[in-house]
Amino acid sequence: MRIISGILKGKKLFTPLNDNIRPTSDRTREAIFNVLYSRDDIEIKECDVLDVFSGTGAFGLEAVSRGAKGACFVDIDLKLTKKNAKHCGFDNVFFIEKDVRKLPITKKVYDLVFMDAPYNKGLSEVALKGLLEKGYLAKHTLIIVETERNENINLSDKFEMVDERIYGLAKVRFLKLK
Repeated sequence: MRIISGILKGKKLFTPLNDNIRPTSDRTREAIFNVLYSRDDIEIKECDVLDVFSGTGAFGLEAVSRGAKGACFVDIDLKLTKKNAKHCGFDNVFFIEKDVRKLPITKKVYDLVFMDAPYNKGLSEVALKGLLEKGYLAKHTLIIVETERNENINLSDKFEMVDERIYGLAKVRFLKLK
């Protein structure tokens, strides 16, 4: 597992020692960033990124390597994310070590959100609802939700899907607020 592009291109990241964390593959992450670069409604260099269920932190660290203003990582256990962030040497990264169901209210709005919840546990819907209710999302926010390929998510009427891609065992949905 590595940073694919940007100022830390090729930098290896620490990987999980057990099956508690299932990182998004380098290939899928690269494909997601290719989609982002093809969109005209988002510019990575202007984004504050929120990496929810961050695991290794690879998505947020990739975004910062590519010039994002900063990244905030949310997970119930941030040991591996913090280890990788320190390894990368970024000072524009922040951490919220909480269960996504217990997030604090925020005044900080994020431009780009990446969520890769444990597969088939219904946590994507819970996280989307919580992020909206606690003030993390704005009308312009692009939300990327990775799930298992056959996993359905029930989107509330507040969200609309603007794109959907399948990469191996993963389905990646791109959402916006209505």
